[in-house]
Amino acid sequence: MIPQRFLPKNHRRILTYLVAGVLIAAVTLYLALPIVALFLRMTPDLFFATLHDPNVASALWLSLFTTVISLSVVILVGTPFAYFHSKYSYPGKVVVDTLIDLPLVLPPAVAGVALLVLYGRIGILGRYFNMLGISIAFTTLAVIMAQIFVASPFYLRQAKSLFEQLDPAYEQTARTLGASSMRTLVQVTIPMTATGLVSGAVMTFGRALGEFGATIMFAGNLPGVTQTMPLAVYVGMEGSNINAGLTISILLVIISFGIMIAVRLIQKREADRA
Repeated sequence: MIPQRFLPKNHRRILTYLVAGVLIAAVTLYLALPIVALFLRMTPDLFFATLHDPNVASALWLSLFTTVISLSVVILVGTPFAYFHSKYSYPGKVVVDTLIDLPLVLPPAVAGVALLVLYGRIGILGRYFNMLGISIAFTTLAVIMAQIFVASPFYLRQAKSLFEQLDPAYEQTARTLGASSMRTLVQVTIPMTATGLVSGAVMTFGRALGEFGATIMFAGNLPGVTQTMPLAVYVGMEGSNINAGLTISILLVIISFGIMIAVRLIQKREADRA
């Protein structure tokens, strides 16, 4: 093969474009073909018919319900947490930063085991809840707790970064006018970072909706109680109801694609405003 430096300039450009085209096509096809295969495997009639399956409908509504609750908790608790965490220095802040990021790299199944060891019926805290007649593991509450654990870092990291990057002059002006830290957060900081916060919330929603490992370990797989859409896919594909597994998989792909489009549009709008 002739070294590239000995080729004419226009030939080198063509070779570069050819290599780039092959790489782009290969990566795109590798990522797209499995998704395309899902849609080719199901006919529209079969897809919509399977949506009426009670197990599919139950998993869909349970997933949406728990994910909305999880996202609400993350936003209500995570926003003020990220604000105060980003604005103040305190002992152990580096450790807190590490713990925020840990669920991103921690295997979900390990996260589920950790939650079970802590909140299970004979867990470190769970045994005391059990004495009071409160059961957490293998309930719908456990699904929500698992989703919050694995998905909250997406929002917390985004919110913390936005609050750190915001020009402090705006908040200082509000405090000069007598606004408290909480009032400044609500009336100044959040409105000025709202677009980025929405982007983080959308990503958190998508991660919580697709949670599998921590949920099955901590909440189990009880139809109508803890069986979310990813768990229903697992049951359908390992059992005889493959159509249900494929239908839910397609639903998750559509929702995930919509989430990514929404994030791209939000980021583009923010970039245009800047």
